[in-house]
Amino acid sequence: MVQHSDMSTDVNYETRAREVLDIEIEGLHNVKDAIGPEFSKAADLILGCLAAKGKIVVSGVGKNLHIADKISATMASTGATSMVLHPTQAMHGDLGILSRGDILLALSYSGASEELLNILPVVQRLNIPIVAMTAEPESPLAEYSTVVLSVGVNREACPFNMAPTTSTTATLALGDALAMVLLDARGFQKEDYALLHPAGAIGRTLLLHVSDIMRTGDRLASVSAEANVEASLCAMTQARAGSVAIVDDAQRVLGIFTDGDLRRHIAREDLLAVPVAELMTADPISVTPDQLAVNVLKIDEDHNIDDLLVVDSEGVLVGAIDIQDLPKLKIL
Repeated sequence: MVQHSDMSTDVNYETRAREVLDIEIEGLHNVKDAIGPEFSKAADLILGCLAAKGKIVVSGVGKNLHIADKISATMASTGATSMVLHPTQAMHGDLGILSRGDILLALSYSGASEELLNILPVVQRLNIPIVAMTAEPESPLAEYSTVVLSVGVNREACPFNMAPTTSTTATLALGDALAMVLLDARGFQKEDYALLHPAGAIGRTLLLHVSDIMRTGDRLASVSAEANVEASLCAMTQARAGSVAIVDDAQRVLGIFTDGDLRRHIAREDLLAVPVAELMTADPISVTPDQLAVNVLKIDEDHNIDDLLVVDSEGVLVGAIDIQDLPKLKIL
C-alpha cells in the first residue's frame, strides 16, 4: 500500500494553477516555433489522401489515444474523413480499418511506444504514408515515418516531469492546427459545418431558413395604415406578438409598430386614438423567407432589433420573426 503524507496546507492553489498554465503555454510556444516545411508536407500528403477518397487514421497509446480521439473527431467534424485506431486492437483484427490510400497520423512523444511500433511494418507494407507527431526525430517511429512533426516541450507540468500534461496539450494543439489548415485548404464553409452538426444550435441556425421560423397566420399581426394605436395593440395582443406590421391594401409593408414604440410614447394622453402610421418605423429592416436563420441573428446583433418582418420579392408581408421565439426553437 502506498503511504501518503498529510495533505499540505501551505499550497497556494491559484499560484500553482498559473504555474501549470505557464508551463503548458511555454510548451505551445516550443511547438509553434518548430513548425516548418515538414508541416506543409504533412498537410499536402493528407490533402492528397482526402482528394483520393482516403481517410485519416489517427493512433496513439495511453494518454495519446485520448488525444487521437479528439484530433480525429475535430477532423471528422470539419469534413476530413477520419477514424481512430487502437494499436492493441489493431493486432487483433482492427488493422482492417486501414486501406491503401489512407494515411496514418501516429502520436507518440517518445516515438518508442511498443504497441504503436508493432503495427508500423504492416502499415508500411500497405504503402500507407505515416505522419508522426513525436518529440524524438531519431526515434523508431520517426524512422518509419514519411513526415515527422515535432511536439517536443521543455518539461511536463507534472512536478515529477512524468505525467503527460504539457506534451499532450502540445500534441492536441498541433493536431488542431493541422485540422484547421486542412479546413481552409479544402474550402470548408459554415454551411458544410452545419450539415455535419444538424442536432446542434449551430447546425439549426445554419440549416434553417427564415420560412422555417417565422410567424404566420393567427400569430402574425398586421393592420392598415388607417388603424389607430388601440387597434394595433389589439392585433398584437390577439397574435401574442411584440409588434404589428402596417400594410397597404395590397399587403405591402409600410412600417412596423413595436412594444418599444408604445413605451416611448406612453405619456401621450391621446395615444390610443393616434393613427399608428404617425408612430410606426417606416420602411423597416426586413428579410425574405429564403434567407438563412443565421442572418436573423446577425441583424439582431448589428441593429439590436427584436422584431423583423418577412416580405416576398414584391414587399408583400408573408411573416414575422420575434426574437423571443428563437430560444424555443433552440437557435439561441
